[in-house]
Amino acid sequence: MQYTIQATKKSLTGEITLPTSKSISNRVLIINALAYSPFPVQNLSDSDDTRVMEQVLNANSDKFDIGHAGTAMRFLTAFLSKIVGKWEITGSERMQQRPIKILVDALNQLGAKIEYINNPGYPPLRIWGSNLKGGRLELDGSISSQYISALLMIAPSIEGGLELTLTNRITSASYIDLTLSLMAQYGIEYKWEDNVITIKEQSYQPIPYVVEADWSGASYWYQMAVLANEADILLKGLKLESLQGDCDQAKWFENFGIVSTQEEDGVRLSKKEVRLPENYVQNFVENPDIAQTFAVMCVCKGIPFHFSGLETLKIKETDRINALITELGKLGAELYEPQPGELAWNGNIDEVQFYSDVEIDTYHDHRIALAFAPVALINGSISINNPMVITKSYPGYWADLKKLGIKVY
Repeated sequence: MQYTIQATKKSLTGEITLPTSKSISNRVLIINALAYSPFPVQNLSDSDDTRVMEQVLNANSDKFDIGHAGTAMRFLTAFLSKIVGKWEITGSERMQQRPIKILVDALNQLGAKIEYINNPGYPPLRIWGSNLKGGRLELDGSISSQYISALLMIAPSIEGGLELTLTNRITSASYIDLTLSLMAQYGIEYKWEDNVITIKEQSYQPIPYVVEADWSGASYWYQMAVLANEADILLKGLKLESLQGDCDQAKWFENFGIVSTQEEDGVRLSKKEVRLPENYVQNFVENPDIAQTFAVMCVCKGIPFHFSGLETLKIKETDRINALITELGKLGAELYEPQPGELAWNGNIDEVQFYSDVEIDTYHDHRIALAFAPVALINGSISINNPMVITKSYPGYWADLKKLGIKVY
């Protein structure tokens, strides 16, 4: 399947109801289950990842296929390791290439019994759930924060609790903060001093919970506001004061002339004239999910850039650094990786190539489709292969583009 995105209108005005936060939804579903809560979570994300998580938690089965949902694989591996029973969890071909050894080793140290069904270090997994015993655990802080969050969420229910020491530089600390803040809302006390997180054995307290709008999803509308000649967009359900680390982008986009105003039912984006950065330097170590948004936007605006903190992008739905180099190369921009976990562009572009008919491959990665569609605001049109990958996080995206006058066919 292929969609062509065409933008003849360069002014964007309207209201968009953003999807709710996938990051919050997935965490609260696990926490709610651990709390044995009688309250269903309200306003859950309708993303594939969250629907998969909800289906597994409500299933009458001992075998689960979570498809491309990496968050679900990590969170559920930890969750199932303490639920008495014998479980099997697998995923798509790409999921079976994504490493999980660090998390499995950590859980096995706590008394879990998890084995690899096929290739050592990778799903699918066979899990014998049992009572876990806590204590001290050491984990590399530079790996995916989802491993750390998976362990933290089950920590209060582990016999003796958990003292987790994070070595090396901590990446995506904002997502660890998000996990701990949500746990605190459910009554959990914790300490995070230097690189040590301590959580005593204790009980979650059930509460009603309503999920807020998704800041990662908001990034594509900020991007479009930058690329449009004029913009007045209300992002309904969004909060400038948010637990989500990606809310930092509101300040970052000020460099590109976007003003964010909190209103009663959301955040309004407007545009003012500013001198654009001559060379944009940004560290995405806390916000890796919006790196693709900024890379595509900078190429479209002709702004050279140097990004760092991208180490975790290589183990996402695809190797996102290589994917950006390849796909932005189709638009005539030659990106390169100065050091592992970095991405840069010197500003040179082949304009003939940029304005030619370009087909973007998505690599089973929703954020590729989401970030490249706005290119049409600059070059007129762009084609996206396998466009329905967006259902992983933002199922209504194509319909929302149409609401603001962008053609999708």
